[in-house]
Amino acid sequence: MDTIASLFSFITTPVSWVIVQFHAVYGKIFGPDTGWAWGLAIVSLVILIRICLIPLFVKQIKATRAMQTLQPEMKKIQERYKSDKQRQSEEMMKLYKESGTNPLSSCLPILAQSPFFFALYHVLNSIATGKTIGVIDEGLLESARKAHIFGAPLAAKFTDSADKVASLNASLTDVRVVTAIMIILMSASQFFTQRQLMTKNVDTTVKTPFMQQQKMLMYVFPVMFAVFGINFPVGVLVYWLTTNVWTMGQQMFVIRRNPTPGSKAQAAFLERLQKQVTHHKKVRGRGNTNVIKAIVAKGRDRNEFERKFINGLTKAGLAAQADGSVAEGESAVATATEDGAPAAGGGTPKRQQPKRQSKSQRQSAAAHSTAKSEGDADEDSDAKTSLEKTKDEPEDAKPKAGGGKSGSGNARQAKSGQRKGQQRPKHPSKK
Repeated sequence: MDTIASLFSFITTPVSWVIVQFHAVYGKIFGPDTGWAWGLAIVSLVILIRICLIPLFVKQIKATRAMQTLQPEMKKIQERYKSDKQRQSEEMMKLYKESGTNPLSSCLPILAQSPFFFALYHVLNSIATGKTIGVIDEGLLESARKAHIFGAPLAAKFTDSADKVASLNASLTDVRVVTAIMIILMSASQFFTQRQLMTKNVDTTVKTPFMQQQKMLMYVFPVMFAVFGINFPVGVLVYWLTTNVWTMGQQMFVIRRNPTPGSKAQAAFLERLQKQVTHHKKVRGRGNTNVIKAIVAKGRDRNEFERKFINGLTKAGLAAQADGSVAEGESAVATATEDGAPAAGGGTPKRQQPKRQSKSQRQSAAAHSTAKSEGDADEDSDAKTSLEKTKDEPEDAKPKAGGGKSGSGNARQAKSGQRKGQQRPKHPSKK
């Protein structure tokens, strides 16, 4: 660790200068030789560095989401060029270039923090060995060596010997108890930060190897912090614990305000936004307007939570507009949804289900239908019989205009059911 820290010795002067400036401010409040003055100076250094790294953090979020989006395509490339690693790498680089993503972008905040971290380690290690470094002269060095945080010297380590701890005016028990608690808190904060990312801010609709990697890191990182933490001075543990807490809080804010599409965090965010918009009948905040605008622009590509949000507004008589606002009333033009939900204030009404009939009503209706069917059958039979009789009647037997008696006779014959026309002669044997 000392060898790695020496590589960043070029930045120790700026880091020591920042610490000294913050120490001068807090020294006037708590006293120049107190652990609060030096400890808060380190915490302020962390906050200053993290504020400067916010643009890189935003870039990290975008890169991580872009990588999540590309995971299905990356998996296809891996399966297609399973036996050709060179072609697989070329296709991967081509995919990154076309999408404008960079796998290293998700590591930018950690990489950017590394020089400051090792420079601070180098400064604290020099204080522990009694060497001046950067702008820390003999007077500041002596003040830093006297500073204790809950009984543990700023430059003490968990692995230090009893003699070395005694030279810093402290007991080995105090040092190990304080460092052990800080290592546990540091590892726990790292685990909670990663778990929060995995359980709330990951698209659950896509199962990719990236999710398995993140799940593995959720357990690997805390173990790494615990192993390396026993070799960190108390001041470095303060630095790393502070940066972990900052990362956790920053991530909670981002997850709450700008969650990953398709994640549980997005479902909770859209539910809160729906209640707010429904209550006030308008969209408040530029960020919320941009969210609704993006959801409307997706059209049929909306996920389950976004469709539920649009339908919830529709049921409340509101319609999301293309500019991110909402309209209400009969004149509101609702955005079309995948499931065909009717627009607010208009559209096709829902089909009403028929009322359930009682048993007696169903039997009565069945009997009426049966009787009607039989009556229709009898009428069809009579009509068919009359039609056949009419066809069998000869031309000369039909009534003629003005026929008088002849016509009435034929009518009587037809009514009595007798055969019309010329009668067949009887058989000679029957005469």
